[in-house]
Amino acid sequence: QVQLVESGGGLVQAGGSLRLSCAASRSIFSINAMGWYRQAPGKQRELVATISSGGSANYVDSVKGRFTISRDNAKNTVYLQMNSLKPEDTAVYYCNAHQVLALLGYDYWGQGTQVTVSS
Repeated sequence: QVQLVESGGGLVQAGGSLRLSCAASRSIFSINAMGWYRQAPGKQRELVATISSGGSANYVDSVKGRFTISRDNAKNTVYLQMNSLKPEDTAVYYCNAHQVLALLGYDYWGQGTQVTVSS
């Protein structure tokens, strides 16, 4: 098991930046993938970005070139740097840890942090 705690959300004007952090309760070195998801009011939760244990990152098209995901294994923390924010980025952002053990996948979630982008 791993507990995840997000921080760094808030209110920002369009064009601004925020950096989200996700602190894990234990080492993330062996976790197969860490990711950020978001859920806007009335919409389904969507994948924003993931980063593998080897450092490979993937992004949803709508954030490519604006968001950067990174992980610091020494600090058991994953970050999401968000630049050039748009009102449509407004959502609750959730941290996810995905671990595969004995061919079974396990997902762990944080409580979420609100990001609001004003126009």
